Amino acid sequence: MDDRFEYRNDREAYSAARVRALEALLIKKGIITDKTVDTVLEFFQTKMGPFNGAKIVARAWLDPTFKARLVADTPKAIAELALPAGMAGAEGEHMRAAANEPGVHNLIICTLCSCYPWPVLGLPPYWYKDPTFRSRAAREPRAVLKEFGLDIPQSIEVKVWDSSAQIRWFVVPERPAGTEGLSEAQLEALVTPESMMGVAIAKAA
Repeated sequence: MDDRFEYRNDREAYSAARVRALEALLIKKGIITDKTVDTVLEFFQTKMGPFNGAKIVARAWLDPTFKARLVADTPKAIAELALPAGMAGAEGEHMRAAANEPGVHNLIICTLCSCYPWPVLGLPPYWYKDPTFRSRAAREPRAVLKEFGLDIPQSIEVKVWDSSAQIRWFVVPERPAGTEGLSEAQLEALVTPESMMGVAIAKAA
């Protein structure tokens, strides 16, 4: 591994400790209160998260015209749905959808830092922010996907989309075979954050 991407084995605990120390300092200085962080986390766990993305994907699976509008103008298409206010707010600015199709698989990364469409995917997982993932996924996406358990045949093109503060990408996975008789709510249950990131596919229950 490149020395630039070496990290301590206890990096998650170390980072958590630094966050707690920073939070304590901000509280002490009166910049935030002891409830500020919990309020933000609750917002992105109950109002903005992958359950919104699942609703969007399920609608796209059922309505090809909506799917076309979603790819063409993602914020405008999302606004058609009865989703919580704020979908285009914090961390949801300029969202774009990349739809998987027969012969094309999409993967979302952020090479600069960890830009991520929180309103449709929730809080970014630790590995998404890891420098090793960010660099390797750009260089060798097939190898990285295989490590996630997704072996993409050479006959299928892998497209890598680099999120940024200007464009935050998410994937519309292909609808699983054998789900023709499922309701919209049942389809929503098949959509995972990983499938909307492109490191997994949606599967029938």
